[in-house]
Amino acid sequence: MGVRCSKLSLCWWPAQLNSNIPHSSDLENGGRDEIESLPSFSEYKLDQLRAATSGFSTECIVSEHGEKAPNVVYKGRFSDGRWIAVKRFNRSAWPDSRQFFEEAKAVGQLRSERLANLIGFCSEGDERLLVAEFMPNETLSKHLFHWETQPMKWAMRLRVALYLAQALEYCSNRGRALYHDLNAYRVLFGQDGNPRLSCFGLMKNSRDGKSYSTNLAFTPPEYMRTGRVTSESVVYSFGTLVLDLLSGKHIPPSHALDLIRGKNFQMLMDSCLEDHFLDDRTELIRLASRCLQYEPRERPNYRSLVTALDSLQKETEVPSHVLLGIPHGTASPKELLSLTPIGEACSRLDLTAVHEILEDAGYRDDESIANELSFQMWTSPLQETLNTKKRGDNAFRAKDFTTAIKFYTQFIDEGTMVSPTVYARRCLSYLMSNMSQEALADAMQAQVVSPEWPTAFYLQAAALFSLGMVNDAQETLKDGTSLEAKRKRH
Repeated sequence: MGVRCSKLSLCWWPAQLNSNIPHSSDLENGGRDEIESLPSFSEYKLDQLRAATSGFSTECIVSEHGEKAPNVVYKGRFSDGRWIAVKRFNRSAWPDSRQFFEEAKAVGQLRSERLANLIGFCSEGDERLLVAEFMPNETLSKHLFHWETQPMKWAMRLRVALYLAQALEYCSNRGRALYHDLNAYRVLFGQDGNPRLSCFGLMKNSRDGKSYSTNLAFTPPEYMRTGRVTSESVVYSFGTLVLDLLSGKHIPPSHALDLIRGKNFQMLMDSCLEDHFLDDRTELIRLASRCLQYEPRERPNYRSLVTALDSLQKETEVPSHVLLGIPHGTASPKELLSLTPIGEACSRLDLTAVHEILEDAGYRDDESIANELSFQMWTSPLQETLNTKKRGDNAFRAKDFTTAIKFYTQFIDEGTMVSPTVYARRCLSYLMSNMSQEALADAMQAQVVSPEWPTAFYLQAAALFSLGMVNDAQETLKDGTSLEAKRKRH
């Protein structure tokens, strides 16, 4: 029998408390006892996984874009109490079942305490699924960007960077040097609070599919040129994660490099951290800039990253769960925000995802536009106003944001109708055009028009993050989340 997935989940493999940080060489044989206790890579029946996830219930979805993700991740539980993470691929992603099995098997041979390890797969009919260890304490994105009680401590940020570098080095040494779409959602925290790299990124999202799905501003330059991922591309993505750890926000690499070249290091630092360890931070900034070099050959290898990060470690005797501020053996702390897909996208400035969500939502939350067909028999001026909006919508859909701004501005200036959705769409168009102050003004105007609309608050947060006003942005995210919860109650 399957179980109904709850927000509180327990990891089913015993985790040992590590008082000292091991070197990469300690991981070469796959880690310690808890890794050795993992089941070998196995094939699971579709019925087993369907039961474990309550019929692939939407309540069990844990992937960042929810059920709209192209390949959805569920948490599940077997009848014997074991918790798992199940990645269900799009039906067209892997038409060749043998090729899917070979890829999955290669990843399944890896065993390391730095990974959320792959333990099995399923290939029945058109279904393609991966089964991995479930990590109960959320993602780096949650702990780094959406905290309430305390920011992530400096020692923990350094530990995350080291453990991640060790994971990548281990995978590279085992012949899996390519990691697809490395980001803060791919770093998970186990029962003991130790950071782990998700094994799902070691396998492409499809046989021939894109390797990078996040904001193109964070994509390695050579991938933009060739469409291919190399090990040096992964080092570039590692550099963007180091920037996340330094700043507590998602800064585009081009902007960060401008700040580094201008020696404006303070702008890169998380304002929530005390001014300690300045030498360490400077060293970490230099390490990030090396990873973000335009030419792949100029980036460091994993071995040198591990060596550099190992020398920076602090409070190595303190367990990870203590540094994170979570009880040992429990799920994620209550103070972490649970955001909707658009809230998540705005929180990390993934403007491409925000565009998709706004386009899909249309004008559902906009009473002034929802019945626009009833205006067809109205006067010519009103009809022309609606046509102006539609021109803006066509440009917005086509991602021609300059033209979208032009027509939405005409619609707003005519003043015949007031639409919060138009303000929201022009807000995103401004963000796409690097006009953050104008975007913030539009998001605030959308809130004025529709005070109970969570999207207006989420877009304000995106604009505030873009302006570097992190604390204000996080408060606005909380406001949007509260409104979302209020809506669900009614």
